[in-house]
Amino acid sequence: MPPRLSRYGGMSSARTDVAAEQAAHWIVQLSADDPAEREQARAGYAAWKAADPLHATAAAGMENLLGQLSAVRAPAGGDHRPARAALAAIAPKRPRQRLRQLAAAGAVAVLVLTTAMVASERPAYLLADLRSPTGQWRTHTLADGSRLTLGSHSAVNVHFSAGERHVELVRGDILVDVAKDAQRPFIVDSGQAAIRALGTRFTVHRDDGATILSMLESKVSAQVAQHPATVVQAGQRARITSDGVGPLTAIDAASVQDAWRAHQLVVDDQPLAEVLDELARHRPGQLHYDRTQIAGIRVAAVLPLDDTDKALQLLIDNFPQLRIRMLTRYLVMVDAPAGGAAKNK
Repeated sequence: MPPRLSRYGGMSSARTDVAAEQAAHWIVQLSADDPAEREQARAGYAAWKAADPLHATAAAGMENLLGQLSAVRAPAGGDHRPARAALAAIAPKRPRQRLRQLAAAGAVAVLVLTTAMVASERPAYLLADLRSPTGQWRTHTLADGSRLTLGSHSAVNVHFSAGERHVELVRGDILVDVAKDAQRPFIVDSGQAAIRALGTRFTVHRDDGATILSMLESKVSAQVAQHPATVVQAGQRARITSDGVGPLTAIDAASVQDAWRAHQLVVDDQPLAEVLDELARHRPGQLHYDRTQIAGIRVAAVLPLDDTDKALQLLIDNFPQLRIRMLTRYLVMVDAPAGGAAKNK
C-alpha cells in the first residue's frame, strides 16, 4: 500500500484504527441478548458518535459493513453470528494486540461477506469456462489459435462447433485476437449483441445495461435482436444496448492496446462516478460513493488498474475537494464534503 494513503480523510491512521475498534465494540454490545443491556448500549453508542466526528465516521463504516453482511440471508432467514463474531474479535484486549485483532476481524468479516456473495449472487461467474480473479489479467489460447485476454474479474464461456466459434462474455471485458478461419465465423455474445468476425482484433466490455465495443484491427458486424446489423471499423467504438448500436466514435486503437498491456484506465473528461465504478470492479471489497454528491467532478487521467490504491491516491492529488477514507483495505468511502464541480488539470 502506498505510504501516502495515510492522508485519507485527513486523519492519522492510529486515531482511525482506535475509532474503528471502539465502533466495533459498541456494535457488539448492541447485539447483547439482554434487552436492558441493548438499551443501555444504544444510548452509549449514540453519545459516543456525537462526541467526535471521527467516531461518527468510524461508526458509519462499521454499520455499512455489517449492513452488507446482514443483506445476505441464510436459508433459514439469516444467521449473522459470523459477522457478530468477527466484530467481537476486536473487543479491547492487551494494547499491543489491538491492531492485530482489528486486522484479523476485518479479514473474517470480509471473508463472510465474500463467501455469501459468491454463493448467492455470482453463480454464472463461478461456472464459466474461463475466469480471471479480481485484480488479475489472464490470456488463453483457444483451440483454433485465437487468443482471449480476460480483464480483471471477467468470465467467458467457449462453445466451438464445426459451423462456428462462439464466445459468451459472462461479465467484465476481453481483448480478442481472432485466428482466421473462413469456414467458421467467430462470434462474441455479450448479452446485448452478437459481434461477428472472421479475422480481427477488438475489445468488448460488458456493463449492466450496455456493451462497449472497441475495434483495433479490421472490422466486425454488430447485431442486436430486432435491429439491423452495424459494421464497426478499426479505430471506432460503439456503445450497444437493447435499443441497438449507438453512434460510432473515433478512438486511438494503439492507445487502447497500450492501455490493455499496461493494465491502465484511460479516461478523457469522464464523470468521476464512472471512473470509480471501474476502479471498484478492479479491487476487492467495497468502494462506496454518493453519485449525486460527486456529479460535478469530471476526470481526464491515466490510472493504474492493477494498483487501485495508487489510482485513488492520484485522484486525491488532483482533486483537493475529495475525501477518501480507507476504513479497512476492503471498505473505502469517497465523498466531496466541500463540494466540487471542476475538472482536474
